[in-house]
Amino acid sequence: MIRTLTLIAMAFVALLTFQAPAHAAGEMKPFFLASKGAGSMEASVADATAKLQGAGFEVAGTYSPYKGATVIIVTSDALKAAAAKTEFGAYGVVQRISVTEVNGEIQVSYTNPSYMAAAYRMDGNMADVTAALNTALGNQGEFGPDKGLTDADLRDYHYAFLMEYFDDPSKLASYNDYASAVAGVEAALANNTAGVTKVARVDVPGKEETYFAVGLSGDLNNNNEKFRADEFIMGEIDFKELRSTAHLPYEIVVSGDRVYALYARFRIAINFPDLSMMGDNSFMNIMASPEAIRKALTLASGGEFKEK
Repeated sequence: MIRTLTLIAMAFVALLTFQAPAHAAGEMKPFFLASKGAGSMEASVADATAKLQGAGFEVAGTYSPYKGATVIIVTSDALKAAAAKTEFGAYGVVQRISVTEVNGEIQVSYTNPSYMAAAYRMDGNMADVTAALNTALGNQGEFGPDKGLTDADLRDYHYAFLMEYFDDPSKLASYNDYASAVAGVEAALANNTAGVTKVARVDVPGKEETYFAVGLSGDLNNNNEKFRADEFIMGEIDFKELRSTAHLPYEIVVSGDRVYALYARFRIAINFPDLSMMGDNSFMNIMASPEAIRKALTLASGGEFKEK
């Protein structure tokens, strides 16, 4: 696998490093900056939580993947309604708000609902949810890649030739029915030893789909564990001045009697589409992570991991 991806990298590095003018008409970026400045982590998380709840959002869970970072996972009636209209809409049933300490300042950021709606091929653009978050938390502009992507780009996105699209997920496990699948994931998460922690659960109303937010950890000094760990991966790829902490956490989705996760080469790239294939702070540095993540999520879903 490493040899194959290395050949792909060499063939496409010139194409992937091309940069067009930033944020042309119709382009979107994956994150909004709400605020940046002095403050404490605890107070900033409390303030953001209060604002979100005041705007009608429900806090489904919080996650602290590493020191100086907290992610708040929220859902709402509007998010649930949007998810219910779309096959695999559970991927878009939440939004993620991050509070990150960077060089003595606190950055509050959040996922762009319209960007995520397009990436997850949802029915509609969730502009109402975008407006609600902009109003509740503030909007100092979108950020992420140097060049934004259009709705059409995102709905047919893949990072490079031969790499996964949205509809090429990892099939983690299968059960007899939906209820057994949800119960099986709950049990596997509670008992797993693969460094996967349950952060939140949201059931999509009116359909057999459930979203689980999960944290990924591992010993950073152990090559058998570090490549799955959120802290290691973000330490390699999240290096810009404005941090993309709201990329986390990963998700597991139960749909009917099957359990899925977006394959990491799609799941990471959709939030970091301008990340270089090779060099410093590149995909090459996390080459082993997609399979390490697939293995961890498979075991944490009660499935049987098989090497590709």
